[in-house]
Amino acid sequence: MARIALICPPFAAHVASFAALGEGLAALGHEPFFLLNAGAEVSARGLAVHRVPARKGDPAVSDVLKRAEKPGGLLATLRTIADSAALTDQLCAGGLPLLRELGAEMIVGDQTEPAAFLLAEALSVPFCGLACAVPLDPALGVPLPFLDWPYQPGEQAKLRRTAAIGDFLSKRQHEVIARWCERFDIAPRGTLQECLGKHQIAQMVPAFDFPRPEPLPFVPVGPLRSADEEAALPFELPADRPLVFATFGTLLGGDLRLWRMLADACQQAGAALVIAHGGKLTDQDASGIDAHYVGAFLPYRDVMNEASLVITHGGSNTILDALACGVPLLVSPVGFDQPGNLARVRHHRLGEKLVSRRNADAVGKQIVRLIADDSTRRRCEEVAAAIADAGGVTRAVRLIEAQLR
Repeated sequence: MARIALICPPFAAHVASFAALGEGLAALGHEPFFLLNAGAEVSARGLAVHRVPARKGDPAVSDVLKRAEKPGGLLATLRTIADSAALTDQLCAGGLPLLRELGAEMIVGDQTEPAAFLLAEALSVPFCGLACAVPLDPALGVPLPFLDWPYQPGEQAKLRRTAAIGDFLSKRQHEVIARWCERFDIAPRGTLQECLGKHQIAQMVPAFDFPRPEPLPFVPVGPLRSADEEAALPFELPADRPLVFATFGTLLGGDLRLWRMLADACQQAGAALVIAHGGKLTDQDASGIDAHYVGAFLPYRDVMNEASLVITHGGSNTILDALACGVPLLVSPVGFDQPGNLARVRHHRLGEKLVSRRNADAVGKQIVRLIADDSTRRRCEEVAAAIADAGGVTRAVRLIEAQLR
């Protein structure tokens, strides 16, 4: 049995997927543990959590998370990249002695955190990359994840120019990567893509992704989720109306005007709206929304199994959970890889972009149309079957064990 370090950014969705993977490894007798940035919060049942020490000048994780809740615009993108580079620098600076002390025999790292790969190289231990979000691996015709562009196999020159812009914006992170390669005395790497590693798994499945040439650079295992028992819903299911589930994570969870508009739209559409606001509303504000049920957190899949439609910002975990339940989507992306997820929803005709965050009449008509669209539902159910066949945590753990052997 092996001691396996799990390294990912301190964002809740990434931590949740890594925690589910860690639980699967622990069930087979391994000793997985988290290695995270100073101040990172994690709820991981039975998994040890270690944090590198903070240094003078390092950004506080709490501040990074607050800034990430407003990711729109070029300046915000540059700010997010700068924060990511600082977190990578912190992990590289404090991770090596801690991993040696903890006896790490393998590292599983998030694609978006190059420190995991660099530390594995420095320790000379096996490394497995995990794409929690849209895979960063470049492919013919596939736009960068933060773009809502369609699949463009005939636009390679345009895509190369866009990739060059992405490299320019990521200059600060690339400098951190190059500096730590030199300090660790390992083969030089200059970009995030060069730190993905030869062995990768991904939550993305081909049935939802854009076409990629074979063989894929990663093994698609589908969403990694804890093996929770079915939860009792904190509300009665509507007897005579379709259920619409809306969640915008923490990014738009506090937008009271948005929630009221969606409640109005669902009333016009004859649907019952259930909201998960991520703890971003006060009890008073939540009680003032004319919805079937409003809560901070809900058992997503249990709600989605009863839903006729999911309305979301387009985070990878929410999108994959909805598709695993065969539910059509209305997506209103804010940033990060959410536009890339919307592009894939459109490509496979699994839903639509939310027409407005303010016009209840237009959204109500969109809700009616999508709920009644049997062909969209059938396509979502086909993706659900592909996700069920992908293997999830069980397959991911087997792949990691095979690499250990």
